[in-house]
Amino acid sequence: MRKPVRVVLTTLGVLVAVPVLLLATTAVVNVVATRSEASSITRYGQLVPVAGKRMNVVVAGGGAETIVLLPGLGTAAPALDFQPLITELQRTYRVVAVEPFGTGLSDPADTDRTAANITREVHEALRHLGIDRYVLMGHSIAGIYALTYAASYPDELVAFVGIDSSVPDQPGWDDPIPTGVIVGLSRLGVTRALAAIADDPYAGLPYDERTREQLRLLTAKNTAAPTMVNEMEHASANFAGVSGKTFPKGLPVLLFVRSNDTDVADWVALHEQQAASVDTGQVVVLEGDHYLHHTLSPEIAQQTRAFLTARSLR
Repeated sequence: MRKPVRVVLTTLGVLVAVPVLLLATTAVVNVVATRSEASSITRYGQLVPVAGKRMNVVVAGGGAETIVLLPGLGTAAPALDFQPLITELQRTYRVVAVEPFGTGLSDPADTDRTAANITREVHEALRHLGIDRYVLMGHSIAGIYALTYAASYPDELVAFVGIDSSVPDQPGWDDPIPTGVIVGLSRLGVTRALAAIADDPYAGLPYDERTREQLRLLTAKNTAAPTMVNEMEHASANFAGVSGKTFPKGLPVLLFVRSNDTDVADWVALHEQQAASVDTGQVVVLEGDHYLHHTLSPEIAQQTRAFLTARSLR
């Protein structure tokens, strides 16, 4: 009877050893690839001093009015991700795409990613550039940071434009993000392995091959790095910090909202409520995915121009 038991134990040992060996291999490959890829990342934009570190910004266009772009949570290379929208907006405006610490080519942060710290750092970058009047345009969680920003620097904001932006007290706002799993899978090389066999998320979109490659490299570099993980860990607290809050009534607000969102109940209605809380608020419903600017930048730019021009915002 001992032989069958020995065979079973041997088989179990092999079954355990194979995935362990596989994970050990992917982990080593991940470390080597990460080091190798660092030299393939090319510079773009300009670095400005912020809190003793360097923040990367891309400035495009030469219009009299300025639009400042802020990314959503988890966007690894904001200025590159916003490229289709920058192309459209720069025909009329000066466009400033800010890459907060831990994203794009900006340095990692040594402070917690609270809404207060993020907005203060972004403001310092704009001040260094001599920008003191602007439209703030933000994607996703930038809608939460924008509330803190508007309360801190009300005299500088001309308007807020949201791109499927988050709103206070939206359903699921306090759901924790499994950062431990994200970091673990990244360190083990599983994330890289899955990305290698998955479809390119930017394929078929208005990004050239070189940009898509840089997006891939920066996604691998930044997505599970400490600064971005810290921001994920502070997401619930940042939402809680603006619970029940609204924009100043005199601040014009334009919100582009995904019509077919199935993750958050009453998604469009929540934005209609936010738009109704200010004197001049408008909701534009678009059909697309959460990153509306990937496919609908011409529509976003056209509607933004119409909104700002109608109000002669200066």
